[in-house]
Amino acid sequence: MSSLDSYRRNVTKKREEISKLQQGKAKEQTKIANLSSKVNSASQALSRTSSTSTAKSKLREIERYQKDQATSEKKVADFDSKIARKHKELSDEQKKVSREEEKESKKRQRESEQQARSHQSQMNQISSTLDKHEDMHQSTIATLNTLQDLPEKIVVLFLASNPADAQQLRLDEEARSIGDMIRKAKHRDSVSFESRWAVQPMDVLQAINELNPTIIHFSGHGSDSDEIVFQDASGNAKLVSKEAIVQTMMASSSCIRLVFFNTCYSYNQAAAITHHVEAAIGMNTSIGDEAARVFSSQFYSAIGFGLSVKKAFEQAKALVMMEGLNEENTPELFVQEGLDSNNLIIVRPEGLEEKSLKSAE
Repeated sequence: MSSLDSYRRNVTKKREEISKLQQGKAKEQTKIANLSSKVNSASQALSRTSSTSTAKSKLREIERYQKDQATSEKKVADFDSKIARKHKELSDEQKKVSREEEKESKKRQRESEQQARSHQSQMNQISSTLDKHEDMHQSTIATLNTLQDLPEKIVVLFLASNPADAQQLRLDEEARSIGDMIRKAKHRDSVSFESRWAVQPMDVLQAINELNPTIIHFSGHGSDSDEIVFQDASGNAKLVSKEAIVQTMMASSSCIRLVFFNTCYSYNQAAAITHHVEAAIGMNTSIGDEAARVFSSQFYSAIGFGLSVKKAFEQAKALVMMEGLNEENTPELFVQEGLDSNNLIIVRPEGLEEKSLKSAE
């Protein structure tokens, strides 16, 4: 468990402790109100009685009630003191959360900048090699021509399903993280990130026909029976078979090049999908929320820098390892027979026409 997770749990614990203390205080305040009422009643009875014995009895009652009242008031004061201390402890833990979040944000920024520098260095080396080695000229032109066939802009379609009757996932955090990493990528203007929420089966084809995506990303639950979990009209879980998903891809746009199943037990779905699309990613077992978010966001960051599917996949696994999540072996990459994932590039680099002209000169 990371330091940030630990601090967040401490915040939750402190809030629960404060709530319990406030409940205890409220009970004592209720006792004080009841005892005050009893004192008033006994005092009225005392004022009305002419019996000496009754008067003495009422005086004893009043004395007992007042003593109990003083005890409860002392408990209320004690609760107030404890609540004040817990609020101070809560404030301290919240500060720790804020500091740790800032550290992690800076860390991600440094990693992103480092990746950008690394990518730029690679591009500089390529340019230098092209200038020095004429024998690479024809190969380079062939590569550029292949890249020119790519669309100038791709669409990543994020399909999220989080049924009310299933364990709730942090899909909004995953979507936000992916969007942030794409916006930081070098070729961010070449990638459009579109999301659809509370997805029902009918929404899948509608979104595909509407957006003509290059990448489809399923985020949510999966079953160990090769099913993906969508939602029905009531917002509850609706299981869709592997065969239905494969048929959907086969009947959909020919522009789909990659299907990303960020769902548990999606290994067989991804493998079957590659009969109809170039590449697919699936999970060979269950995957945690944090690992799913880290892996997917880094994968799309690398794609946005123009890296191949293979390099993007390996970078995403590397970041899961660096974060210490121990789930780097859960994602699996599948490619269509006869294709090399090292050569599978999805995002068209900017300024490609200029590079092509320079190479041809």
